[in-house]
Amino acid sequence: MKIIADAFGGDNAPLEIIKGCLDAQKAYGVEILLVGDTKKIQACAAENGLDIQNFELLQADDVFQMETQPTEILKAGKNTSMAVGLQALADGKGDAFISAGSTGALLVGATFIVKRIKGVKRPALGAVMPSAEGPFILVDTGANVECTVPMLCQFARLGDIYMKKILGVKNPRVALANIGAEETKGTPLQVEAYQALAKLPDMQFTGNIEVRDIAFGKADVVVADGFTGNVIVKMYEGVAKMITNSLKAMFMKNLASKLSYLGVKGGMDEFKKKMDYKQYGGAPIIGVQKPVVKAHGSSDARAFCNAIKQAIDCTQNDVCGAIAEALKGGEAHGTASE
Repeated sequence: MKIIADAFGGDNAPLEIIKGCLDAQKAYGVEILLVGDTKKIQACAAENGLDIQNFELLQADDVFQMETQPTEILKAGKNTSMAVGLQALADGKGDAFISAGSTGALLVGATFIVKRIKGVKRPALGAVMPSAEGPFILVDTGANVECTVPMLCQFARLGDIYMKKILGVKNPRVALANIGAEETKGTPLQVEAYQALAKLPDMQFTGNIEVRDIAFGKADVVVADGFTGNVIVKMYEGVAKMITNSLKAMFMKNLASKLSYLGVKGGMDEFKKKMDYKQYGGAPIIGVQKPVVKAHGSSDARAFCNAIKQAIDCTQNDVCGAIAEALKGGEAHGTASE
């Protein structure tokens, strides 16, 4: 299996990307195709004592800047490492693509270069997040700020397939993010979506879920429009970081607190691991023909390596094929039409 990686996407590129790829190659035995300015990649590796002789390098002259309009990836950004990498995936030069660069550009590129699965109107950005009962997926987290009822229904279907194929949940509980549990709560979009989701066959829709209940693991798939989903994921990550930093500051306050920490260190380490989003690596773009994963913009080597693991799992479990199969005739179930 060959993974294509954008060497210059993200805050810590290219060093942490190179290190993450090396870790993944060692851990999972995958081939790596690294895309970007090959001279800079080789120089970075040499300066940091990293052996990349087993990597395949693909030249890309430019880097897609965060402030650039996402649609420019199809125009002026054709020679960026992200665009060249996506084209390489579309051309069959690898099995999956990963970038920690611009989310908007990656979504546009995945949609129009790699292309959508037949029946998918809007690819969605899914975020695998920790909860008290284990991981869940939140769909959408920013790809589609404004949504229709059929789009939300399709997001539910995409998330359901992902949880079954990647995380092994046999009958995922699917819930709609809302301001109340009652089916009449929310805007007209949520009210109508509730009724439509309840009618979808072969899926366990459990109703609305309030945001405060998400962290307690009361759903395996949380469905939301991109605006709501993005707010949830950003708040979720921020609160988790605040809690862990506050606990650390509390235990490091003085000698007595430091000694007391030794007694709870095992539990604290377990808590930190459970709340660490880096263990999931990034967010898959669900609904395109080949696996594309958006790694966190601040990814270090560990996070990027885990994003590669996610791409490997998507490829080995043929998530894209499963979605294509599930959406055959999907319009009859309200999953593909608008």
